[in-house]
Amino acid sequence: MKKQLTGLIIIWALLIFSLPAFAGVALDTAQKSVNGVLDVLRDPKLKPASATELKKEKLRVIYKNMFDEVEFSKRTLTRNWNTFSPAQRTEFVTLFEQILENSYADKILSYTNEKVEFYKENKLSDTQVEVQSKIITSSKEIPIFYRMILKDGKWKVYDVVIENVSLVQNYRTQFNDILAKDKPEKLLETLRKKLNKK
Repeated sequence: MKKQLTGLIIIWALLIFSLPAFAGVALDTAQKSVNGVLDVLRDPKLKPASATELKKEKLRVIYKNMFDEVEFSKRTLTRNWNTFSPAQRTEFVTLFEQILENSYADKILSYTNEKVEFYKENKLSDTQVEVQSKIITSSKEIPIFYRMILKDGKWKVYDVVIENVSLVQNYRTQFNDILAKDKPEKLLETLRKKLNKK
């Protein structure tokens, strides 16, 4: 009986320690970042137009910690990434980061008064997971999934899937259409104009 019990304890210990060391960490990281974004967007002191720049600055700090902008950029451009010069890549990452910030904030802003629930973390590979969350409204649930990658011991978002629409896939289609006909400079020019209109 003692041997059986010892055996069971060893098996249980092996099962526990064989679980991925990061289990739950990515979910906690995403949840903390999203809650930070929502706190800023809901802050009554940041509602007036005079506080717009302060609000943007607070959000930018969170986004910097939340998103892996280079990974986002590479996955969006895919093979086209190699057609950009180092200077063009740097500018693209900066411009695209601002586009993503605006796009993500606009999407989240429309749901700021509802309940947000994080409920699942799916392992995609040894260094990638998908954290699943949903926004619960009075009439429906809106799924928002965060695809995250582990780099230098930190989990960062490289794609957001909102209502089954991937931001990476969405922008990849748009950018590929431009790059199929024009050079990288044309895409950069398009992004500059888009941001100037904001």
